[in-house]
Amino acid sequence: MHQREFQFTTFLSSLLTLLLACNANLSAAPVALTEQSPVRISNPAADVVLVDFGRVAFGNLELTPAAGASGTIIVHFGEKLKDGRIDTNPPGTVRYQVATVRVDGNRPIVVAPPVDARNTEQVSEQHPPAVLTPQEWGVVLPFRWVEIEGWSGELKPEHIVRRAAFAESWNDDAADFESSDEMLNRIWSLCRYSIKATTFAGVYVDGDRERIPYEADAYLNQLSHYYIDTDIQMARDTYDWLMKHGTWPTEWAPHMVFMAHADWMRTGDTRWLATRYEALKAKTLLDRAGPDGLVRSNAEQQRRTDIVDWPKGERDGYAFTEVNTVVNAFHLAAMKRMASLARALGKEHEAADFDASVQRTHREFQRQLFNRATGLYRDGIGTDHSSHHANFFPLAFGLVPRENRQGIVDWLESRDMHCSVYAAQYLLEGLFRNGGAEKALALLTAPTDRSWRHMVDSGTTITWEAWDQKYKPNQDWNHAWGAAPANLLPRFVLGVEPLKPGWARAVIRPCPGGLTQARGKIPTPRGPILVEWKIAPLFRARIILPDGVSAKVELPVGNDSNGVYVDGKRVDAHRMGSRWILAEDISATVTIEVK
Repeated sequence: MHQREFQFTTFLSSLLTLLLACNANLSAAPVALTEQSPVRISNPAADVVLVDFGRVAFGNLELTPAAGASGTIIVHFGEKLKDGRIDTNPPGTVRYQVATVRVDGNRPIVVAPPVDARNTEQVSEQHPPAVLTPQEWGVVLPFRWVEIEGWSGELKPEHIVRRAAFAESWNDDAADFESSDEMLNRIWSLCRYSIKATTFAGVYVDGDRERIPYEADAYLNQLSHYYIDTDIQMARDTYDWLMKHGTWPTEWAPHMVFMAHADWMRTGDTRWLATRYEALKAKTLLDRAGPDGLVRSNAEQQRRTDIVDWPKGERDGYAFTEVNTVVNAFHLAAMKRMASLARALGKEHEAADFDASVQRTHREFQRQLFNRATGLYRDGIGTDHSSHHANFFPLAFGLVPRENRQGIVDWLESRDMHCSVYAAQYLLEGLFRNGGAEKALALLTAPTDRSWRHMVDSGTTITWEAWDQKYKPNQDWNHAWGAAPANLLPRFVLGVEPLKPGWARAVIRPCPGGLTQARGKIPTPRGPILVEWKIAPLFRARIILPDGVSAKVELPVGNDSNGVYVDGKRVDAHRMGSRWILAEDISATVTIEVK
């Protein structure tokens, strides 16, 4: 099939399925209110009670006054403290609200703030509708602290609970991670809780400012959710919501293909995939491809929708042109995944068409966008500027030919974090997959204001939308796209990823990156995978796989090693670069040593 015929057929079938998807009855994963007691109650001023719930959560309050109480009380909700009190004028979209309620005896009272017009907006020309929480809950907002004025007598823990909204099926024991770096452990803990706390809406939303799903946010959220919990429904419901309410950035559309592919790898469920496959074709950007296969951007797309990174100041000076390297990297990555999905559904001819399109386009991508003089990708045709993004996205997507990878990795390792918390997911993936684990971990824990260490040191309990307020003055302090380490650390430090759909086969490829030990638990549909490794001085690991899962194993070579032993017996393994590759898969429980 010629490319233009392929494009036209793809467009027609995609349009039909998209219309059907838009009329689907969209549900939301079950979410429930959980009662939480305060961790600390104090009196910062006369007639003022400060209540600390320990961490931020989306919710409201239930108060139970003492018998005979009456009068009016004022309740302040806050995400941020200032000089020991709730900050009543916090920056950006950091939350503060106040509510006044009447007390009448010991009758329980639900205290909720007023409705926020921005994050409940249903009709707008600028963006899709906000996701609404159940009306019977009352308004929920993210807060950690409460100040109460006018309370009669002593406020005791039994008088107040926070009604916090979380996914009903959430399992706090589903995952675990610990390493020899305590800061890394704190980062993982922050990111895991961030995913839990932001399940309050039943679908993945972009924080409290808008409460709208966005495709890139949703994919990053999905990856992390899979690595710390057993639920799959929330990602699926978010996918269906976004097929009905797509957003505007160019590169966000291919993330829908990424989401469907991630679901298939997680579950192996082709029935769910089959009803959504046709509509996915419209998300590949194929309709914008020119005769050479490369995606074109008109003036409006270059000005507005080709996003590269967000906020705009995080683009590392990116030079926008008609043929944009980042846009085309996403196009190729989506087409590669579409070929896999087509093959999974038995659509061999379509898979072959996608494969052929990828091969043809990738040749032109490399010929026209790779600068042989510098060994780097330029931002687009017509410029010699090479940004961070033009190089780490192709690296993360496996688009860089083997002979060019080390040069790009060396260049990325020579620089600091020149991208947002969103794009850092892909920067770190590219480094971890290509021998740059030490640099990846250094960026995670860097003592600067552009790292997850900065978030931890700030005292926040949910990840931010940006590295710091100065990089995005209106940022949310409750944004799950900032929680990438929740998936990066188990995927790369522990080294556990699915190789076959439904986790029938995994790969275990630890990347120590200077760490001396790590252990953890990764949830899969077949049961948890447990990995514990230590370097003392050579590499030793204990791996427990659930029934029905085998694993390909790739281990660090280390110094002066000459073989691999499984349960004390030498096994067939060959060296490839800095890795020992075991010839046979493992299963059940094994101890592996490099000697």
